[in-house]
Amino acid sequence: MARVVDPKAVEARERTVYPKEHAGIVKGRQKRVLTEILGLTQFGVNMTTLQPGAASGHRHWHVTEDEFCYVLEGEITLVTDNGEQVLGPGMAIGYPANDENGHHLVNRTKTPATYLEIGTRAQIDRCFYPDVDMDLQKVAGKYSVRHKDGRPYE
Repeated sequence: MARVVDPKAVEARERTVYPKEHAGIVKGRQKRVLTEILGLTQFGVNMTTLQPGAASGHRHWHVTEDEFCYVLEGEITLVTDNGEQVLGPGMAIGYPANDENGHHLVNRTKTPATYLEIGTRAQIDRCFYPDVDMDLQKVAGKYSVRHKDGRPYE
């Protein structure tokens, strides 16, 4: 049976899997997780708002997960190895799995920006962060974040 939800009525989540020394970049990021509410299991869907100065995360790329973003409101800057591009409402961006071009979104404006993010829900994944000492692994759907040399964060 189809499920209908008003995404703005879903409680915003501000937590992150990042260790505290790397979490500051996402301060002001609010995710409204729609996946479970809609009964979806094969892909994840979030409506995410970035307050001024907030980023979607650190620049990263996934080994097994595709990502897609569609801008709903405001302007966000896409930052990749190729440089920067401003995205506005109605623009979309796709990040194919195993494309080693690290990416993230940053709100450099004075107003909030909101976008949909849709991605694979792989049970096993690895995520690389080219700009910070962090390595993320997902096994059986559970995340583990370590230093690049394998040491756990304390």
